[in-house]
Amino acid sequence: MNLWKKMNGWVYKGFEQTYKRIGSDFDKTYYESEVYLLGKQMVEEGLRKGVFYKKEDGSVWIDLTPDGLDEKIVQRKDGTAVYITQDIALVDLKHKDFGAEQSIYVVGNEQDYHFRVLKLIAQKLGIEGSDGIHHLSYGMVELPSGRMKTREGTVVDADDIIDEMEAISAKHTLELGKVKDFSEEELKQLYTTIGLGALKFFLLRVDPKKRMVFNPEESIDFHGYTGPFIQYTYARTKSILRKEKPSFGSRGNNLLPMEKQMIIDLEKYPVIISQAAEEMNPSVIANYAFRLAQSFNSFLTELKVLTAETLEKKELRLQLAQFTANILSSAMGMLGIAVPERM
Repeated sequence: MNLWKKMNGWVYKGFEQTYKRIGSDFDKTYYESEVYLLGKQMVEEGLRKGVFYKKEDGSVWIDLTPDGLDEKIVQRKDGTAVYITQDIALVDLKHKDFGAEQSIYVVGNEQDYHFRVLKLIAQKLGIEGSDGIHHLSYGMVELPSGRMKTREGTVVDADDIIDEMEAISAKHTLELGKVKDFSEEELKQLYTTIGLGALKFFLLRVDPKKRMVFNPEESIDFHGYTGPFIQYTYARTKSILRKEKPSFGSRGNNLLPMEKQMIIDLEKYPVIISQAAEEMNPSVIANYAFRLAQSFNSFLTELKVLTAETLEKKELRLQLAQFTANILSSAMGMLGIAVPERM
């Protein structure tokens, strides 16, 4: 037990380092070793209620064929728990700890059947909160070389991919040659911000249900459908606002078509947030942020901001720049992506 705890400690410490690096944190962590006994207790309760039945060899099952599924084992003949046994216990435990009306399981689509079974069992056991079980099923992520397979060792370590993303970010940034006045520390932070932004955006821009191929080099193209393109647009916008900020005074009424279009695009943001929440689909926000960045780049190509034809036009366009920066920062923040003030 001591050796097992020591080795697990190494693993958890490593997990913490990686999660901290990518900006993920957790309010509570449930360990399988801490809930399996509770799961076994729930199996006993299910037997008493007649939800489960015991076979001649002593194993415990549930018959879900009337529900269009199959028979499912919940405890082996030697009394040991299976995966779903712990998950049944967790449904009860999570509801008691948080009282959540909805419990969203973000797990790959290979487990679709598992979660259909889990929800049915929890409902038949009468566990509070079981109606709110929702499997946010997502497609597998593949590499250009093909599918990752644990047993064959063709997997990518999270820290390795982050290192690679930072290296590609450094290469592309130095090629552009716009960071000569950055300190070493500022450059290091910029490479991390761009690298992680590229990684997260590339994964989140696709509908969760779709299988996708992750290409590190493609994900960091400053002119493509990428996180760095949005980050660059934000930095470009902030560069304008550092020179002059809007006073939020008079901005006139005669709008040019491109000015009107920018206002329409900005006004869509609250609806986009609602849609993403309802569909549980972060790609809705990712796609909107990209389109907004595209629109503002076109806007800057066509119209002058700081040297606008009138003071009212300058004020209007400074306001549009400020709102664009605010929304890009907010949208990317919801995706867990930082935006740099300078690039």
